[in-house]
Amino acid sequence: MDFDHWLAGIVAAGLLLYLAFVLLGPENF
Repeated sequence: MDFDHWLAGIVAAGLLLYLAFVLLGPENF
């Protein structure tokens, strides 16, 4: 199990969720 690859996936998913939250706005959640 490649920890670096796993960690990169977690970070990428977090950034995508953060961008979606910022772009769409809190009222859509």
